[in-house]
Amino acid sequence: MTMKKVLSALLVLCLVFTLAACSSSTGSKDNATTDGSLDAVVKAGVLRVGVKEDVPNFGLRNTTTGEIEGFEIDLVKLLAKAILGDENAYELTPVTAKTRGPLLDNGEVDLVIATFTITDERKLTYNFSTPYYEDAVGLLVKKDAGFKGLADMNGKVIGVAQSATSKDAVQKVADEKGITVSFSEYATYPEIKAALDSGRVDAFCVDGSILGGYVDDTTMILPDRFSPQQYGVTSKLDNIALTEAVDGYINGWLEDGTIEGLITKWGLNY
Repeated sequence: MTMKKVLSALLVLCLVFTLAACSSSTGSKDNATTDGSLDAVVKAGVLRVGVKEDVPNFGLRNTTTGEIEGFEIDLVKLLAKAILGDENAYELTPVTAKTRGPLLDNGEVDLVIATFTITDERKLTYNFSTPYYEDAVGLLVKKDAGFKGLADMNGKVIGVAQSATSKDAVQKVADEKGITVSFSEYATYPEIKAALDSGRVDAFCVDGSILGGYVDDTTMILPDRFSPQQYGVTSKLDNIALTEAVDGYINGWLEDGTIEGLITKWGLNY
């Protein structure tokens, strides 16, 4: 074989490898943004979302109509309209702080919009949208207990939700103040409120805007606030296409005032 033919053959091989590499790179990029998660929702014609049903103003079941209503339910409707063209094309599944992750993991819901706090640890397991609401952890106590703040609660029992971040937030501040508190975990917020009413716990601890829905004539929210909490729309880590679509809509509604309007509608301007 002449030198000219050898060079020609090498040139052809280089071109083949270059084209193959480009094709592989393009395919990987396409797969990253077209994983099928968004297409699956569109094909099904329904957006399945895990929501709270026991959180006033965020997601609370109306005892008269039987429907779940609130700020986060309105977000579900907006997303159903944006993705499927019909604000009623959604299916709600009630969740708690303990069950929302597993329901997402096993594919029973496409998204979770349920006062799900964004943390660095959770980002290793789930995708979160841009935060649509920010709050801080607070304490609800009985008025006649005489507490003015967490500093007065040495040796007391604080009721928290299972798998929630509020326990860690309060424990950190308690350690800083040099006081000792213990925690009792419950599956739902109404159970914590009942425990407070009966004296089984000395305080009900969760995000301030959630506590606001449980205040009555015998209770009050202490002025202490701990660890700002940001809520995000949550999806499975590998559902990139759905995540990107949702995040785009959330950012748009933050910019045009739509979300702020819903926050005002539900009295969540704390």
